[in-house]
Order: sequence, then C-alpha cells, then structure tokens
Amino acid sequence: MGTAQQSERHLGSKGLLSLVSAALLTCAASAAFVSGTVSASADPIEQCTATTGAIVAVDFGPFGGKVEKGCDTTPTTGYELLQTAGFTMEGTVHDGPAFICRIGKGTGTQYPTPDKEPCVLTPQATAYWSYWTASPGQRKWSYSQQGAMARNPKPGDVEAWVYGGTDLEGTKGKPSFSPDDVRGFTTPDPTVPTTPPKVPAGRVDVPATTRWVTGTLTNGERVVDEGSTTPNHFLSTEAVFALAAADRKSPVARKIADFLATPAQTDAYAYPAGKDGIPDATAAARLALVAEATGKDPRAFGGHDLLGDLVKYACPRDIGDGETVEGCFTKGDFRTTGQADAQAMAVIALVNAGMTPPPGSVARLTVLQCEDGGFTSVLIRPGSPGCESEAGATGLITLALERASGHEAVLQKARNYLKRSQLVTGAWPSVYYETTGNPAATAWAAQALRALGDEAFADAGVSWLSKHQLPTGGFGFAEDDTESRLYPTATAALAGAGSDLVSLTAKPAEPPTPTTPPTPTTPPAGEGPDLKKGAAYLTAPSRLVQGRFYESQPGSGFADYGLTIDGAYALAATGGDNTALRNIVDFMDKGGKDGQKRGIHDWTLVGTKYANGGSIGKTAVLAQAVGRDPRSFGGQDLIAALAKITCRAKTSTVQECAAKGNYAYATSVFKQSLGVMAQLRAGEKAAAAEPVAYLKSLQTPSGAWVSLIGEPSGPEVDSTAMAAMTVDLLPDADSQAAVDKALAWLATQQKEDGGFPGASGNSVNSAALAIQGLSLDAPKYSAQIAKARKFLTSQQNGDGGFNVAKGGQTGSDLRASTQAVGGATGISFGTLTRDLTGTTPEPVPSTSGGTSGGTSGGNGSPVIVTPGENGGGTGSAGGSGSGGGPLASTGAQVGTLAAAALVLTLGGWGVTRAAKRRRQTGAGA
Repeated sequence: MGTAQQSERHLGSKGLLSLVSAALLTCAASAAFVSGTVSASADPIEQCTATTGAIVAVDFGPFGGKVEKGCDTTPTTGYELLQTAGFTMEGTVHDGPAFICRIGKGTGTQYPTPDKEPCVLTPQATAYWSYWTASPGQRKWSYSQQGAMARNPKPGDVEAWVYGGTDLEGTKGKPSFSPDDVRGFTTPDPTVPTTPPKVPAGRVDVPATTRWVTGTLTNGERVVDEGSTTPNHFLSTEAVFALAAADRKSPVARKIADFLATPAQTDAYAYPAGKDGIPDATAAARLALVAEATGKDPRAFGGHDLLGDLVKYACPRDIGDGETVEGCFTKGDFRTTGQADAQAMAVIALVNAGMTPPPGSVARLTVLQCEDGGFTSVLIRPGSPGCESEAGATGLITLALERASGHEAVLQKARNYLKRSQLVTGAWPSVYYETTGNPAATAWAAQALRALGDEAFADAGVSWLSKHQLPTGGFGFAEDDTESRLYPTATAALAGAGSDLVSLTAKPAEPPTPTTPPTPTTPPAGEGPDLKKGAAYLTAPSRLVQGRFYESQPGSGFADYGLTIDGAYALAATGGDNTALRNIVDFMDKGGKDGQKRGIHDWTLVGTKYANGGSIGKTAVLAQAVGRDPRSFGGQDLIAALAKITCRAKTSTVQECAAKGNYAYATSVFKQSLGVMAQLRAGEKAAAAEPVAYLKSLQTPSGAWVSLIGEPSGPEVDSTAMAAMTVDLLPDADSQAAVDKALAWLATQQKEDGGFPGASGNSVNSAALAIQGLSLDAPKYSAQIAKARKFLTSQQNGDGGFNVAKGGQTGSDLRASTQAVGGATGISFGTLTRDLTGTTPEPVPSTSGGTSGGTSGGNGSPVIVTPGENGGGTGSAGGSGSGGGPLASTGAQVGTLAAAALVLTLGGWGVTRAAKRRRQTGAGA
C-alpha cells in the first residue's frame, strides 16, 4: 500500500474554465464512429491492446467529419500519443503548444480553421478541444485534470478529444461515443461472474517469514535503517504484523510492541508536532493496530489515547477548496499525509475497539472507489476525476469497509474488480495498467477476497506468493526482486497464514468461564414438546428391539447402529429411560451382534483399512456420555483409532482423505466434528490439533459450516450447529470467536414459525440441532430457542414421535424423533453426560439363544448374537427413519465382514448410496 508514486495534478489552462454550455455537442453526436486510417509514421492500430500502448480518438463531427483514431505502442505523453497516432496540432500564441487549439488528421485541414478561431489567446470556454481519458476496465469517460503534455498514458488507456464546451469537473460535453468504441472491443462487465485462475496449489512458508523477520531486528525489539541506529517505526510495526500473523501470542511481536509503547518512541513516531500536538494519523493508526494485535490497550499506549486522538482531530467539515487545512481535505478525513491506507487502518482500529468512527470517516473511503470498482491509494477529494485503481489499496479498503459494515454495494463492486483484475498467474499487479504480479498487492487482494468468502481466488494468489518467496523466507517489492523487504513480507505473511489485518487485530473473545456440564433437563413448561412422551415413543418394544433400532424392518436382522446411537443420545439427554439406555450401551460394549452377526465395530470398521472417523467418533462420544471408557469400548481403543486414521495428506481418493487433518472416510463436517469431539472429550488436545485446524478451515466467512467434505456443498444449519458444539470445547479466544460467529449465522436462518431449513424442507431435525447450537449462548438467543421449541411442539404427534418436516408427509419418523427429543433439551453433544449408576444390567442374548452375563466380546468371551429378530415392525408411519437426520448418517455403511462384499460395499454401491442419502436428508455424520 502506498508504493505507487503519486504526482501532483497540473491542471494547465483548461483547469481555468468556467461553467459553459454544450451547444455544439449535438453536431458531434450525429457523426458516425469509424476507424481512421493513420499516417505512415503511426503505429498500426491493432498493435495497441488492453495491455499494450494507448489509443486516441478525435471527433471531427462538429466540422462535418467523422471520429478518427490512432495508436501509439509506447506513448510518453498524451501530446505524443496524438502525434504518433497521425494527428497534427497547433497551440495558441498566448499559451504555446501545450494548449491544443487546432487538430487535424494527417496532412488534412486542422480545425477549427483560422477564420473561426485565430488561436492567439485561450479559446472561449464554449468552443475548444476538451481532453478525456478512460483507463483499462473503465466504461465511462473522465475529464482529464492534466494537460496533454503532463499526462502519461498507461498501457491499455484510451483518450478522446471533443470540440465544444464543458465545465471543470467534466459533467458536460462528454464524447458521444464510449471508451469501448475506441478500443474496438468490450471491456468485462463488472456484474458478470468470473472464475479463479487455475494454478497449482502452493503455500507460503510462514515459519520461514518469521525467522527472516526476527533476524532483521536490532536487540530483538526494533528495525533500524541500514547504517543507522535510529528506529524505523513504520517497519517495526510491519514486523509486529508479520510475527503476529504466525503466532498471535508471539513473544517477539510483544517485545517490539513494548518498545514502540515507550513514551519516547510513541512521541517520536506519532506525535512529531509534540506530545500535546495533533498526531500523525498514519502513525497513530498503525500503533493502535499494533496494540490490538498484541493484547495492549490502544487507548493507553505510550502515554497517549491513540484512538481518542484520531477521533478528536478528525476533520469536521468539507474544506471545499481542495487545499489541505491542518491535514484535511474534507469531512471525515483523519489527519493523514494524503494516503488512503491510514484512513482505512484508522477505521479498522476504531471498530475493533468498539468505537464509532467519526462522522464521514467510513463514507470517506467509499469516495475513493473508481468507476471500475477498484480503489485508489490517494486520498482524493470527492468527485475528483482521474481515479487509478490499485489492487493493494482495494484490498485494504475492502477489509475496512467490510469491518465497518453497511456498504454492501460498494463491497460488491470492489469484490468484482479484484476478481476481474487477477492475472492468469494468480497474482495481482500493483496498479491496474501493469502486467506483472506484485507481492504486496497480491497479499492484500488475497486477504480481502478470503474475508469475503472467495477462497479459490485467494488461494490462487497465495499459490503465486509461494512461488515468489525468496530463499531467506521474505518477499521483494516486485516479482523479480531478489532482496527481501519487510513491507511485502508482512502483508504476504498475513495472506499466507489464511488471515487478514482485521482478523489479526480484532479483539479476541473472552474465554468462557469454566462451568460444570449442564444437567439434563426438560424445556420450561409450555415452551417445548412433551419429552416424556417422546422418550416413550423411542423405547416402545416395536421400535427398540433388544437394544437397537433398525433402518428397515426388524425382521431383516440388520441393525442400524448409527440410528441406535442417536436414540441413546436422546435418552441420555432427557433421562427418560435409563434402563433402556443402559441396555443399548451394554449391547454394544459387551460385543452384542444382530441377526446378521454384525456388532458395533462391524459398523465403525475400526481396525480395518476402511475405518470410518465419523462412526468411530460417534461411538466414542456415546461411551463418554454415559461414563464408559472409549479407550476400551467393545474391546477397541476408539481414541487411539482416531489418531491412527488422521490423514497426513490428501489422497487420490478424496473420500478417503480430503486433506491433512481430515479423518479417513469422514466425508462430512458432521463426521469430522464427531471425531474431534471424541478426542477433545478424551483430553487428546494435541492429537486433535490437525483435525481441529481442518474443521475450523471449513467455516465460511459468514460463520456457517458447509455440509460435505471432498465435494461441493453449501452452508448448512445441521453442520454449523454440530461444528459449533465441537469447537466450543476449545477455550481459546479464536475458537470462541468462531463459535460466536456460527451462532449469529444460525440465528439468521430461523424461519418465521420458528423452524429451520434442512434438506427435507422446514426441518424438525435442523430445528433441534439449531436449539443445541444456540443454547451454547442461551441468554443471548433465548427468544430464538423458545421459538424453535414451539416449532418442535407443533410437529409432535399423538404417539409422542415427530414429523420429518412441516408441510411434508405427516406421521412420526423414528430418526427425526431421536434428534427432536434430545435436541429440544438444548444440551450439547460435547457436554452430554448421564450417570447410569443404580441401573441394573440386563441379560444380553447369546449365540445359543440364551443369555450371557455381559462380559466383553473382545476378551475371549462367547460372541453374543441375536438370531432372527423377527418380532414386530417399526411402529408408526415413517418409522423406518428414511428421512433421517445428520446423527444417523454414519449408519449408511452396508455389508458384511466377508472380504469381497466389504470391498464391493465400501468401494462402490455403498459409497454412492451414502452420498445420495446425505443430499436427500442433509445428514452429515
């Protein structure tokens, strides 16, 4: 930011024009636009493209002619462009050639002719050649604020000369033809979606940047200029940002901040007019962000209230004359040196601290948006023409406006500009007319697009950065630089870490106060469904047969272990039937098998090459919820199994491993969440680090989580609620902030009737999960929770069960009912506990048809099998649970332990069936 060199606006004699009419414009408008032939010295018109040379058009319509145009592949000035394009010019006696009074084509007549205009003095304001410009991507003309000898056309520029009258700001007398007419092609429409460049994936080595930045420090606390002992405060702030990007608690970053916070250094940098004078806004904003990034107070930094001073000395009015008065151009300006980065950083720092920016200061940033949607880095006055978009400025200002909120239309234009201006390499140029990538510009643009949810574009930018990281670990100012510099390195470190300046400096959420797990309870009277009837529905002998549920008819002997665990969760949450709950747990823990000789681990596939992270996690959480040991459940160490199947890298079969940290065959956010939850509840925080990081990476900027892993999917209520319950187990501030963002998104999804959208429509399953998620902050979302419980009440039937969705087929559904009963309590699966002390173990059917005392099938005891199981159906209509919810989807594996059948099931039909079912039901586990 601020790397582009800015020049003064030399207005020349045209800048003295008073308000004029456009009486001669109608004649010009009637002229047909045609490509002009050029003189032998002119560059061929086809050599000037969107990235090479410049094209100029002259409208001879007022003199009975046509629009002529020409090209210069290497123009230095607008005046030279006219000459090389084949035009001849004459100035005035008074002003010389700088004021173009006549223009002709080749050897033809120059207009206006001497009998109409002697060109001795400056022509009258109602009849002269006005000068217009359009940069690449701009679809409208801007009145040039520089004379032709002062303006330097950039590659892809187009210019126009029109005879008639105009005014100083160029609101009248514009060319009757468009810039695209001059170009001969249409510029991209900013409203048309673009696709990210296809570049190989790459990552910035952030630890290497940390090592390099640390090595640039003197005494580990400051950056000094080469050959000097004087601190470079600007670069010292950059070092803080770079180091904090890698580690928010970096002790080195905090040491630099401590140095900058000494009164002598703060005064020297931010208060050059004296400690009681007006601060330099650029320095004050930067120091405020340093404070916020390192846990310090920007309102008590170096003996100053940095934020209070920024607000106190903000410009209160529009100066109106274009001149700076005490550092002001117009209302809302901070006292800056004319650069937009300080304005944006000050806004970010103030909003981060919970302060309202001064009137006009946020809107001031919107004035800097150019016609193409990009932003300029110069703090121009409102209405100033000649706006030149820069990717770096656009990225930073976009972050500031997104943080301040309330400027969606402006943000959308900026977003489109950044996506359109990205080069095929994945990089962004420093300014719009350059054709090579710039590390700092690319890093700012990538930060902004990631914050807006355009991950693919941001990833392409980071990939380009990874290829231009120098062996030292740093980055240069340009893509071919071989020397590392702090400014681009700090910005690239933020982008490479998947973060941005706002996220780095935003105030972390307060860690939650440790509390004991909530006691399972029922909703307040009259607020929710009848959970006692719901539990009775689940435990009816026609549904819960000898400790398990069935996806189809019990007569098949094929138990649905995923659905059975869903029911167990519901019973644990309500305490509605502890005996039935123990029967379920004992059956699984003691090696019980259904009529097809399948036990719980024939479903988890633990110990096989197809071990399923979601199924293992789901089973482990059940063990934890009822006080059993997940390290020895059914004869298996489920916690060790999760660590063993944590993916180290993406595999060619995405369903197996979509990325590093994904559990094997955990193909949904729900499954990933269950595995993480089990590890965290077991105290395995270190082993869960990579799975946690991967789960958190799937959260979108909106706060929601997507549904599927390894294939495209959108944000979903069920997955967001489950992921929030999981991440809430982590007490660090970043995790709690992620949960807060998720809950805020969940609240926005609630329908007027209290329901929530799911794959089945206005879904019972989704409403129940949303209650559990929002209950993580019950005081804040009490109204939404109560409304959702009333929705569930409306969907409960007389038998105690629940419909799948409002407006769908009526009749109780077993799967939907398991989620509704447990979810209505609001208890998170992450803290769900049920003490089964006092319950009596029940006999478990054995292979002989008798009973076993219940020793584990994993320690050499007889295998417990229930043959046949032909007793009874599923009960009510819809009792098969075919419309089920997320927690049951891990039951989608089908097959036996026969090797050939196992490979067939998991390698083909079973996987297809599971994926299809997820789409139909919204299931994620």
